[in-house]
Amino acid sequence: MEAYGGFAQVYDMFMDNVDYHQWCSYAITLLHQYGMQDGTLVEIGCGTGTGTMLFTKAGYDMIGIDISQEMLEIAESKKETEDIVYVLQDATELELPFPVPAMVSIGDSMNYITDYGDFMQVLKKVRQFLEPDGIFVFDLKTRKYFSDIGETTIAEDREECSFIWENYFDEETNINEYYLSVFVRGEDGRYDKYEEEHFQRGYTLDEVKKAVEAAGLKMERIYEAFSEREGSEENDRVYVVVRNVQDEEK
Repeated sequence: MEAYGGFAQVYDMFMDNVDYHQWCSYAITLLHQYGMQDGTLVEIGCGTGTGTMLFTKAGYDMIGIDISQEMLEIAESKKETEDIVYVLQDATELELPFPVPAMVSIGDSMNYITDYGDFMQVLKKVRQFLEPDGIFVFDLKTRKYFSDIGETTIAEDREECSFIWENYFDEETNINEYYLSVFVRGEDGRYDKYEEEHFQRGYTLDEVKKAVEAAGLKMERIYEAFSEREGSEENDRVYVVVRNVQDEEK
């Protein structure tokens, strides 16, 4: 089942506890730190465009890429005066009309790429469409994060909606699987039910480093999320910064 199909209609309602400002502000800090203050920025896994609009307000010319038509339709509906281009694409088949100086992917979109070969393929595509010396900033939930959650059921009851989240983590494959059942009250007082099945992978930092190298990119640094500290397997979330350099520069 495609992630964020029917659930896209209520996605923002259930993500209202996510600090997009913190996620984007930190990514922007890293972009600035590595020399990308403005210009065209591609966001892989832009979803409903909440973060994309924040990047736009920071001065970037945004292209948002997502695999979900439903999510992109919501992103389009949010636009007011923002000049954002949204494109329906699978990141493993990324195609851009021209090379760009930078790309980002936040909100653990890269965790949704559960096949290691596909993970490397996305990085290869990123390299293909990054300008020389261009950078890619992406975040990841760590294996520790998923392992700590383990087998858990989470339920939340709100005035207008409720959800049940059943989570399972396979320690051998590092694949995290969760089932979402969402109930949203309509105008007639009855509840609509949405069901989704999602899979994410908890990559080790060693796997990430090897994939970056195999893709022909240079690892700049892995950060503990929202800090200047070096990232480690003990963090729940890390931000990764890679650069497209010429072979002789690596």
